[in-house]
Amino acid sequence: MPIPVVYSWSAGKDSAFGLWTLLRDPAYEVQALLTTLTETYDRVSISGVREELLDRQAEMLSLPLIKVRIPPACPNDTYEQRMASTLAGKRLRRIDQVAFSDLFLQDVRAYREERLARAGKHGVFPLWGYDTAQLARTMITEGFQSIVVCVDPKFIDPSFAGRAFDRTFLADLPDGIDPCGENGEFHTFVWGAPMYRGPIRCRIGEVVTRDGFVYCDVLPF
Repeated sequence: MPIPVVYSWSAGKDSAFGLWTLLRDPAYEVQALLTTLTETYDRVSISGVREELLDRQAEMLSLPLIKVRIPPACPNDTYEQRMASTLAGKRLRRIDQVAFSDLFLQDVRAYREERLARAGKHGVFPLWGYDTAQLARTMITEGFQSIVVCVDPKFIDPSFAGRAFDRTFLADLPDGIDPCGENGEFHTFVWGAPMYRGPIRCRIGEVVTRDGFVYCDVLPF
């Protein structure tokens, strides 16, 4: 029997590719998506993707979506309390595996595994150890269509916000920037993917700077 798993969903390309990988693996059965949203803003934490677009992704994937809401500028202990409560809740009580799209940051993986162990669960990392340059090209070749929705201007120019994640984007990245943005250089929103029932109709909105990051709003239509 396949192992039931809940997938930690960020709305971005790495998350989408990792999910696609697990959906094709007969050893696992993805039963739900798990996403953190920021209260007040009703947006995906870190990337700033609108909740309505997140809901559309779940619809296109035909998967239930479990939302963990946290306050703005959330203290780490509050985040951990709310995530632990969700993992122990009725919807996830019988699912022992939680999947993440982490690529190579060992400290992040160790943190996740330690917190999961406290909840009696285990981590699954379908993309761990991938060469990120090759992975970025493969995402594009396989039809993952994304918009860059958040940029850290300490790493790359604000003009990268709002661009398509494509081969031209990769070619324009400065030297030393991870092609998948694994170090937090940028975040994306996936509007088209091989496992979607169809593309998500959306358009580029306003670009703003907030809390030291540059965000490109994406609007559904």
